[in-house]
Amino acid sequence: MPGIPACPQCGLPNTYADGDIHVCADCGHEWPGAVAETAAVAATRDVNGNVLAAGDSVVVIKDLKVKGTSIPLKQGTVIRNIRLVEDDPEHIEGNSDRIKGLVLKTCFLRKG
Repeated sequence: MPGIPACPQCGLPNTYADGDIHVCADCGHEWPGAVAETAAVAATRDVNGNVLAAGDSVVVIKDLKVKGTSIPLKQGTVIRNIRLVEDDPEHIEGNSDRIKGLVLKTCFLRKG
């Protein structure tokens, strides 16, 4: 089901809603539905699942072409002092040493 998050205990996605609670079919863990959905929306996570916060440093995991410039963002580039994009946990804002004003998808970043 698209709106139900993965189990917070075992991390497996085989979950379902049972009234006001969510249930994991694999481990049997039960948790309140409203609390889990708001926590899942609010967290910005990197490619490994680590929670990102404003001011963190992240590392680019693959070479990326940057629109508006001829300079690519190379694998291993460190983006320091990131800012979280409000209402969008899939993107962060930051600056590299050579390119300013970047908006990057979190699926290409790991916490550094």
